Amino acid sequence: MATLTAQIRGNAAHWAATLRARFLPERKAVTGEARVLGYGRYAPWIPVLFGAGIALYFWLPAEPADWPAGAVLIAMFLTAIAQRRNRALVFFAVVAIGTVAAGFGAAQIQTGIVSAPVLAREIGPVRVAARVVAVEPTETGVRLTLDNVTIARRTIGEVPDRVRISVRSARTDPLPGDRIEVTAILQPPPSPSLPGGFDFARKAWFERIGGVGFALGGVTVTDRPEDASWRIALARLRLDLTARIMAAAGDRIGPVAAALMTGERRAIPKEALASMRDSGLAHLLAISGLHIGLVAGLLFFTVRLGLACIEPVALRYPIKKYAAVAAIAGAFAYLLISGATIPTQRAFLMVSIVMLAVMIDRTAISMRLVAISAIVVLLAAPESLLSASFQMSFAAVVGLVAVYEAAAPAMSRVRQRGGILGSRIGLFIAATALTTLVAGAATAPFAIYHFNRVALYGLAANLVAVPVMAMWIMPFGILSFLLMPLGLESLGLVPMGWGIAIVLEVADRVATLPGAVALVPPMPTVGLAVLALGGLWLCLTRGRRRLLGVPLMGAGLLSIVAVTPPDVIVSRDGDLVAINLGKQGVVMSPGSGKAFERDMWQRRLAAADVGDWPSGGIGPAGALGCDSDGCILQTGKQTVALVFDPAAAVEDCGRVDHVILLTRVPHGMCRDGSVIVSIFHIWRDGALAIRFTENGPSVETSRVVRGDRPWSRLSNRKRQYLRTRPTSRP
Repeated sequence: MATLTAQIRGNAAHWAATLRARFLPERKAVTGEARVLGYGRYAPWIPVLFGAGIALYFWLPAEPADWPAGAVLIAMFLTAIAQRRNRALVFFAVVAIGTVAAGFGAAQIQTGIVSAPVLAREIGPVRVAARVVAVEPTETGVRLTLDNVTIARRTIGEVPDRVRISVRSARTDPLPGDRIEVTAILQPPPSPSLPGGFDFARKAWFERIGGVGFALGGVTVTDRPEDASWRIALARLRLDLTARIMAAAGDRIGPVAAALMTGERRAIPKEALASMRDSGLAHLLAISGLHIGLVAGLLFFTVRLGLACIEPVALRYPIKKYAAVAAIAGAFAYLLISGATIPTQRAFLMVSIVMLAVMIDRTAISMRLVAISAIVVLLAAPESLLSASFQMSFAAVVGLVAVYEAAAPAMSRVRQRGGILGSRIGLFIAATALTTLVAGAATAPFAIYHFNRVALYGLAANLVAVPVMAMWIMPFGILSFLLMPLGLESLGLVPMGWGIAIVLEVADRVATLPGAVALVPPMPTVGLAVLALGGLWLCLTRGRRRLLGVPLMGAGLLSIVAVTPPDVIVSRDGDLVAINLGKQGVVMSPGSGKAFERDMWQRRLAAADVGDWPSGGIGPAGALGCDSDGCILQTGKQTVALVFDPAAAVEDCGRVDHVILLTRVPHGMCRDGSVIVSIFHIWRDGALAIRFTENGPSVETSRVVRGDRPWSRLSNRKRQYLRTRPTSRP
């Protein structure tokens, strides 16, 4: 037994030493098998492999069993311990597989931890009693997040842990921590508006939100307890700060100032949001590395300058380290006030590590710093890997660190030569341009994947807006925070508003330029993964071998060409239809609602404009004709009927190639197999994307794309409910 114990201890010590030797140092000269492996920076690949395991979990079409990830991880751990010293290739392979398994297991564990009841179907009007945990001002009212929910005539197992409702008016203004009663209509978190689109239900699952809806009338506050948890107290503070900022800065500037200071963006007018997005300045509204870095940097240099002015303190104490502590404290306070989103968490972690490096006299900025931040964020919230904010923020940071590592010697030589370019102003302008260019290029693929748009004049807009943000808006924002306890915040908010007005003016002018925005067809998920892998290889490796990432990135971009846009898209409730007529454009069925779906479909089809729905005649190029009963679509050699009225089904089912039934019809009306989609299919499968090829129609459904996962099993319960209704099947 003693011999076995000694052997296990020896193997464990050898394994730990190997990890330190392989992953921690940056060795310049290596030989043997390590040279074949491309020895260099291995630590940054740990979060990449961990993220690959998370992506694998979410990619699966069905929920996996509970044991595989743990079994693989244990097996890899034991195998790694047993490896000999001279088998580096096997060692790295085992560690890589184990890291992927760890990411897979972390995502699966997180899914189980956040599990909570979800509404099976729409209910209401019902009386809801709950506690307010968040209040978000909007253009038309407020949006409330509620917990401790009680719904009339519903058992505990049928009531979600949290619900989110929109309120247009309130008898009294609710505050976080208040107990309220409201009459509302609630429904399950909606499925994607088209196959492969943004899955709000998955996002709501990880936020433990099991129902969304809107209030009928106002909200009644039944209790306002004085004692509250620190989270409720913080939410009240954020709401109070937001109200004071908007009151002091005005109707147009106030919502933008609140977005920059407290992270509340829902009150920003839609026109301003559209201008910021189309000009490439939308990232300035999302509190991230730029804002946290500016806050920490301004506090660091201000505190250091103030302490340097006190001679006894400057000569006897390490004021630089004291300033670093103050910067961390200020950045942490800003993190809490701004809502602690994923980009803000990442930025705070990086700023904290930078300041800690200053305190212990180490190198501040490195790729390992980015890796540590990424692994911490992924461990805390594995689902954040799928969010646009995580992907775009880390893509920008990885690209910037890699470029500045490579460009640092050249920039140092330019500074030594002096001249206009070597001056501080010249270097600042050059660094701003380079930062904007690199960040824009790094985030562009993810903007294409998630939003199907690219702002072509973003570089020019950022060259003006970013310096204004850095040198004017954020310093006055910090001053406003410091003056708020004295009630003098307007002294900082008014000049801050002048800078915001400049940024909004730049956004308006750039957004109205011809061709300011290019709509791009969606990039397939595989293409994005290949492109991201190529970009990571380019940034994380050294030497000429890094150029191998360029063809991978090119292949990922070219994957856009392989995407075939659908000919017909039907919404998840059948109330909205889009028809893609190719070169003749895109038309959508009329109606005043569905603004979100309309915008998403237009971007997904890369349509610069949406044409009017033909009414009482033939549409563009004679390909589409519509009346009150339905539409006839000619696509290639196939004729398709979209039926809105049951009476039209009798005629259309016998004389067209394919029928799409968007209404309930009696049994047996269409028995010839021409029906490819009915209203029952839509209720069962969610949104549909239909393509007509020479081999016949192909139907892609949200249900199949989402798979059988915890956040999509709601659809199964809904379908079971629909089957019990006598009017649900055509």
